[in-house]
Amino acid sequence: MKGLCAAAALAAAFLSINGAASHAQDAALPTPGFHHLHLNSMNPDAAIAWYVKAFPVTSKTTWGGMPALKSPNNVLLLFTKVDQPPATQPQTAFWHFGWHVLKERETMARLRDQGVTLLPLYTGDPDRPTVNINSDTFPGTGGLLGLTRAQLDEAKKNGVKPVGGAGFAYINGPDDALIEVQGDMPAERFNHVHMYHEQPFCAQLWYQKHLNVAPPQGRRGAAPAEPRTEANCRATRTPDKTFPALELNGMYRAPQIPLLFGDVSMGGYMNNADQPLVSTRGHLADHVGLSVANLDAWMTKLRGDGVTILEQPHKLGDTRAFMIEGPSKEAIELVEVK
Repeated sequence: MKGLCAAAALAAAFLSINGAASHAQDAALPTPGFHHLHLNSMNPDAAIAWYVKAFPVTSKTTWGGMPALKSPNNVLLLFTKVDQPPATQPQTAFWHFGWHVLKERETMARLRDQGVTLLPLYTGDPDRPTVNINSDTFPGTGGLLGLTRAQLDEAKKNGVKPVGGAGFAYINGPDDALIEVQGDMPAERFNHVHMYHEQPFCAQLWYQKHLNVAPPQGRRGAAPAEPRTEANCRATRTPDKTFPALELNGMYRAPQIPLLFGDVSMGGYMNNADQPLVSTRGHLADHVGLSVANLDAWMTKLRGDGVTILEQPHKLGDTRAFMIEGPSKEAIELVEVK
């Protein structure tokens, strides 16, 4: 009996050590890089030609047998041809994607001359109801990019003036894509996929736990924020919308979260729609692709985490990939890049 007890104890110790080692190995997997954004398009070749003209630093290529657009930071837009206009509604977790440009005002003037549709930003100010670049209206405060109506009234009362210069702007792209243009930046490149989440802080914890994203760092000099856990990650939208915004009545900008994969941001806001977010699959922006060095290790980790697997490991061009579902029904493809 003593021998059996000793053997059982040894086995338990082995399992404990092995489990701890496995957990440490999962945690040691480096955060994935940003590989691609996958778009559905009725005419991929025409769409790629449009992007190359709009953003001349990009180039047409192919990847994995698919038509593609390459950004200077090696980020790809991949395209799948579809027979009808890809859905842009109801709202998914992918709100829009965007580029950094060197000289924003020159870029916006060039795009206007090319016939590109520049989208109005509603200001909430009857004296100047819309602008094309946010810096042409009142600047945000408190770390947010916009002002509530009450803050707008206060800014006007205090004689606050627009700062001018660079900022953010939006254009309409192929297949009704919503594209943000940001400047003035050190280099032109694909920069971000802006997202919506039902619960942004909970989504951030999901990315930290399952994809090893680093926790957010507070702004220098700012008071430390309350640490978020699964017990307190749920939050409500701020009651007041802010301006400027693409919507006439403004948008909710808090709470918001940062997320970073390589040099591409995937930060997000609270869902602004009045209905739940739907799956990204089959919509204009179908999924994002993240690059990993060891696909098998990531599959083992994510299976063990209980993450929803949308597509099992499969061949993708000259490499392999599998697809998971994120916390707000966003499809995420992990691509092995050695």
